[in-house]
Amino acid sequence: MKTKVLILLALFIVVAGYSQKDEIKAASKALKAGNAAAAKSALEGASGSIDGADARMQAQYYALLGNAHSSLSEFSPAIEAYNKVISIEEASGKAKYTEEAKQKLGQMTGDLVNAAVEDSNNKKYSESATKLHQAYTLSPTDTIYLYYAASTAVNGGPDLYDQAIQYYEKLRDLNYDGSGVKYTAVNVASGEVEELDENTRDLYVKAGTHKDPKEERTPSKKAEIVKNIALIYQEQGKNDEALAAYEDAIASNPKDVNLVLNKANLYYTMGDKDKFKELMSQASAMAPDNPDLLYNIGVINMEQGNLEEARAAYYKALEVDPGYVNAQLNLSTTYVNEGNSLIDEMNELGTSRADAEKYDQLKAKKDELFGKGANILEEALKANPDNEGILTQLKNIYGALGDTENFMRMKKLLGE
Repeated sequence: MKTKVLILLALFIVVAGYSQKDEIKAASKALKAGNAAAAKSALEGASGSIDGADARMQAQYYALLGNAHSSLSEFSPAIEAYNKVISIEEASGKAKYTEEAKQKLGQMTGDLVNAAVEDSNNKKYSESATKLHQAYTLSPTDTIYLYYAASTAVNGGPDLYDQAIQYYEKLRDLNYDGSGVKYTAVNVASGEVEELDENTRDLYVKAGTHKDPKEERTPSKKAEIVKNIALIYQEQGKNDEALAAYEDAIASNPKDVNLVLNKANLYYTMGDKDKFKELMSQASAMAPDNPDLLYNIGVINMEQGNLEEARAAYYKALEVDPGYVNAQLNLSTTYVNEGNSLIDEMNELGTSRADAEKYDQLKAKKDELFGKGANILEEALKANPDNEGILTQLKNIYGALGDTENFMRMKKLLGE
């Protein structure tokens, strides 16, 4: 009785083996005919029993499966299949399909990058970032793909921040620098500047198809990477992780005053106003003659409602650069905002004589503040007579003051 069972089992194995061969043969034929979908379908029929086949047949099966998935731009399963080929043949000591699998994996790197660019153009940022990361895993020396994966994930917004953090932290751990030299030349036929590798650029210039060769050193991306890690954690409300990231970023880039400003802003949101003021003072001392820095200090203080500190920063920025229009606009706005806060207080007063007197006092103070805001912009308007931002803000101020003459003057200047 046992003998009969063994014979039946042996017959089953032979039948299964023939079935696998037929399906593999059918898949191979379909691929040669350019029908990857049919090849994939044929191979699915053997998927349940292929692990019981010998190493040669398994390697052939996964090589064909990889080719089918690759032809259909199904990158993840194609990569998995090709890696399976390599591991099977490494274990068996016979490498019939390994070289082809490695070549296909190499070719797939370019296909992944091209597909990622297309996805990004179509705002499919998650798919694009994933493909760029896959390209990096296939070619780990090309860390630029990992950098692009992180940048693309950031473009996808908050839903992809965890993915971006994963990639940025990997870049940080790899000590990725990203600096280099960009080689360009002007295409004579199109007149456009093209970026090329150095040898190709030089050959094209010698051939006369390109001219005006130039070299430009691209800066290190280390500061950007650590800064983005901190900013993402801050956006996610992970304050402890954000502070630790800012510490790393500042340690790596001690002269980057914007990192100090960002860290100060984080402390403010955490309720630590003393630390906020300490860091703002530190940032100001780092670049006392930088009008952009002073302007940013003003913006941060303004966002936090610290109008006096914001005002002081804007005045300093204007001492360095008297024509700094944005500083003039924001300085004016600090007075308008303070005046607006008095309106709320005025509206809460009652109808008693004392309240009426208080109302008149607050109105006079409000009008004085609005007037200061207007005077700043009138001075700015002399050097910028067509600046729409200045004209619009002046129109609004004069409207709030009930100054019809100047209100109409601004409307006319705006062409309204």
